[in-house]
Amino acid sequence: MANQVQTSGQPREPREQPAVVPPVDVFEDESGITLLADLPGVSRDRLGVRVDGDTLTLEATAALEGPIEMELIYNEAPFPSYRRSFTLSRELDTSRIDASLKDGVLRLSIPKLEEAKPRRIEVRVG
Repeated sequence: MANQVQTSGQPREPREQPAVVPPVDVFEDESGITLLADLPGVSRDRLGVRVDGDTLTLEATAALEGPIEMELIYNEAPFPSYRRSFTLSRELDTSRIDASLKDGVLRLSIPKLEEAKPRRIEVRVG
């Protein structure tokens, strides 16, 4: 046990880090909402987007991408886990959410239900 630190005769277990709440921007127009979440270091395979009822949940884990031929032997910055939940309006059509991830920014477009969109009413004369 030359390289292992012990306390009370037991090997130390790595502590799980609390999840980071990612910053988001939310924009709304007459067609729906767009949510932009900052998730630096997150790849598509480490990202989960889930809708359960009226709750939207984002979960992700960042990873350090280094050269393939090199092995990380020391790291001072932990890889964060991200988690954030939102309560969605019933006016939104969660079955048509469009999601994309580019340069560490998750973009979710959530359209409004057709009956919730503003509509113009024509007024007849006479």
